[in-house]
Amino acid sequence: MKKLSLIAVLILLVIISCTKNSETANSSNTNTNVTCTGTKTFSADVSPIMQSVCAASGCHDASSSNGPGPLTTYQQVFNARSTIRAAVASGTMPKNSSLSTTQKNAIICWIDNGATNN
Repeated sequence: MKKLSLIAVLILLVIISCTKNSETANSSNTNTNVTCTGTKTFSADVSPIMQSVCAASGCHDASSSNGPGPLTTYQQVFNARSTIRAAVASGTMPKNSSLSTTQKNAIICWIDNGATNN
């Protein structure tokens, strides 16, 4: 009887924790409204953020296997753009620091405007 009760409690905890995580993720992802002013470029706006925050922390450097992997070149960032956008918009990335509103807007606006190699 004790084993059955323990199993029921564990299952309930798993269900509650999954529901809570899902609700948190969904509410975070709705905050994607940004104000885009001017044209954002990869070379001037996005790459410096990726190099100084994402790659420099060791999380997405050339040898990374975290998430989408390395984010050191245009092609790598372009290939991961939807993942990057969601993580930046929800605030789940970067893990060990934070981006300013200006930095977040630059990344999101660049992606939303076609993520061109400019």
